[in-house]
Amino acid sequence: MAMENQTLKDAGNTGTPLERYVNIHVGNFINVFLSVLAVLVMLAACIALVQIVHHGFPQLWRAPDEYQTLHLLLQKILLLAIAGELGLLLLFHRTSAAVEVVMFVIARKMVATDVTAFDLLMGSAALAALLVVRFYYLPGKPE
Repeated sequence: MAMENQTLKDAGNTGTPLERYVNIHVGNFINVFLSVLAVLVMLAACIALVQIVHHGFPQLWRAPDEYQTLHLLLQKILLLAIAGELGLLLLFHRTSAAVEVVMFVIARKMVATDVTAFDLLMGSAALAALLVVRFYYLPGKPE
């Protein structure tokens, strides 16, 4: 974060006064826009969570095919996880958040009912590779 602040200070000190003004204000606008976008994504995820809890879980006991209902419920829950990680990515711009978003997308695809054995194999390999990248090649401690 200190490096990012130093870069912003350096960007504000170079160029003509008009360029400095544009750099500072456009950068502030982009940060505000991404923050609002992250809040909207999280708000949509909260609304979807209420909908899943209110309508999705009771379907497990009423549906004639519980297995299909469970698959749909897991897909919706993973979609909420993707939304949460996307909100974190928009706010903090961490590489680990981008890797986690991709991991959740792959996991959601693997939960679908129409996947083949090859899709499962490739998804498992991709998840394993992303886990290795996440834990061994990205800076900082995994949370």
